[in-house]
Amino acid sequence: MRRKTSSPKSKSRLSKKALTKAVVDFLNRNRGKEYNYRQIAAAIDVNSKEGRTLLVKVLDKLRDEDVVLETSRGRYRINDRRLMLEGRFERRSNGKNFFVPDDDGNIVFVSERNSKHAMNGDRVRVQLLAKRKHAETEGVVVDILKRSDTYYIGTLEVKKHYAFLVMDSKILANDIFIPFEYLGEGKDGDKVVVEIVEWPERANNPIGKVIDVLGKPGENTAEMHAILAQYHLPYKYPREVEMYAESLSDKIPEEEYAKREDFRDVPTITIDPADAKDFDDALSLRKLSNNRWEVGVHIADVTYYVKPGDPIDREAEKRATSIYLVDRTVPMLPERLSNYLCSLRPHEEKLCHSVIFEMNDKAEVLKYRIAHTIVKSDSRMTYEDAQAIIETGKGDFSSEILVLNNLAKQLRERRFANGAINFDRYEVRFNLDENGKPLGVYFKESKEANHLIEEFMLLANRTVAEHIGKVPKGKKAKTFVYRVHDVPDVEKLEDFNTFVLRFGHKIKTSGTNVDIAKSINSLLEKVKGRPEEDLVETLAIRTMSKAIYSTKNVGHYGLAFDYYTHFTSPIRRYPDMMVHRLLDVYNEGNSPWNEQQTEEECEHCSQMEQLAENAERDSIKYKQVEFMSDKVGKVYDGVISGVTDWGLYVEINENKCEGMIPIRELDDDFYELDEKNYRLIGRHTGREYRLGQQISIIVARANLERKQLDFMPA
Repeated sequence: MRRKTSSPKSKSRLSKKALTKAVVDFLNRNRGKEYNYRQIAAAIDVNSKEGRTLLVKVLDKLRDEDVVLETSRGRYRINDRRLMLEGRFERRSNGKNFFVPDDDGNIVFVSERNSKHAMNGDRVRVQLLAKRKHAETEGVVVDILKRSDTYYIGTLEVKKHYAFLVMDSKILANDIFIPFEYLGEGKDGDKVVVEIVEWPERANNPIGKVIDVLGKPGENTAEMHAILAQYHLPYKYPREVEMYAESLSDKIPEEEYAKREDFRDVPTITIDPADAKDFDDALSLRKLSNNRWEVGVHIADVTYYVKPGDPIDREAEKRATSIYLVDRTVPMLPERLSNYLCSLRPHEEKLCHSVIFEMNDKAEVLKYRIAHTIVKSDSRMTYEDAQAIIETGKGDFSSEILVLNNLAKQLRERRFANGAINFDRYEVRFNLDENGKPLGVYFKESKEANHLIEEFMLLANRTVAEHIGKVPKGKKAKTFVYRVHDVPDVEKLEDFNTFVLRFGHKIKTSGTNVDIAKSINSLLEKVKGRPEEDLVETLAIRTMSKAIYSTKNVGHYGLAFDYYTHFTSPIRRYPDMMVHRLLDVYNEGNSPWNEQQTEEECEHCSQMEQLAENAERDSIKYKQVEFMSDKVGKVYDGVISGVTDWGLYVEINENKCEGMIPIRELDDDFYELDEKNYRLIGRHTGREYRLGQQISIIVARANLERKQLDFMPA
């Protein structure tokens, strides 16, 4: 009987590269065990003479590179002593995946063949490979420790016997295969959310299941929900939580009145945006003497209605924040609470958690108290209403508004004198039709009425933080939730100064925090109205550290406060609810919260805040592209807002829409990135494109699917 030859799939036919991977994978799966080369050959299906000869060479090379150990002559095992790291896996569609170690060390390149089908955001253990000369550090995924949420958004392509998801993002190199039994209600051309359920080891495509149908591509609601789903943010409120909210009584028990300070007869107003429905703060004013005032900062008492661990609390904790997209709000709390029960609506008795200040005419706080109150708002004002009163001195509650504004202006002046940084930027807003289509762009600027509310909210937040955080010497501070903002990195400050020097400006990069902050404020004032204004402001913000929630107080650099928290928006922020509860815990003399658990909750809230901001930016970007989609071919003046080795980002002066001139469109020369000097420079002509440079562009393409505008030089 003739001996059977090896099949085409035999490892004997594999390349040296593929054989190396097969050996490493096998030994990694059997860590701690030793094998001779014959056992390894059998395990990985190498059964020809040539294959075994190559295998010996591969084993010798792996031994020399210290990837495997030769424990005795001809016996091998994986070298566990080689550096193993744990961290986050980042997937890229071009196969150039990378690994970010926990210690924030240098990123490690992981090829697709060494990825073990790890998904974007997975927590993994990676083994470093021997570093080749002049090559970047490479690693092999050994274990997937924790899977990230594997949800993907895209458009369904349904064929006769199968379907695929063509993804909006380019995280995966291959489309997701969807068997018919996993299609659900999805149809060809639908925009859907898909969960990866399996990725067989030898398969190129992961297998997915449709878990929600968002609608048709281009439909406004479908696209907004897709943005939220992309960041694993909610776009529906669970019906069972809404039903629980509906069961809450809107009647205030008689005994509750007796427990609270009564402010129903004190003039009280809310000042909010014109389209606001949730009024979570109000101000009251009462004259005590010729130069003394009582100012009440009244905040909706959300935690009276939402108890720890109830269905609303669990959902709010998970969400951590309300999300404000261009055309809608995704609330943290059910609408019955945010817009009705807790909202400080005019002429309705409402429960509040308040900070009441006694102040003199110089806006100095003489004393304060924190109390549970009951209030009745006398007026619901918009910022425009309040601004008109400030400018004319006329209108309902004009005397109260003018006194409060005078006090707020002094608080603001004092804050900047103490080293607060003045980032007072406009916001880009859209006029939308009934279908969410953008008809125009406008810019919202903060005026005195905005500053009035801002200053009293800042004062309340700072006072609450000091109330708990300041302790007598020798006493241990209680666990608390702070809003912290660390000092900027010195290197970032130096880089920022180097950049602004090109425009003839400079900042201090050494000295006290107050000195540095004042020099930044001076710079921001100098660039107002100049072409480089937006750019300098943007880079100044990027130079700053990121504000986060933490139990470890390091102060708030941007506000120049030693103690700061978030107390004033419990309808839309979960940390504020935590602060309200902590105030009650300590007021009642109960034990402090567990610091580690509280810190973990702070980290979660910070992460959710960042995701919400990303979604908000994406929704603006989508509307910008949609707004520009009928303007292809038009010429606009703009400013270079970003310089990369793949092209130039340009912001149009007229409407602040940002797009990119791809490097391929700069075809008059070969341009190289000068990263240090924020410029592209032509190798032959010496022509430069610098950050902040004015430039005319032509709108070339508006890709809604990718939320991308492409420009060409005019």
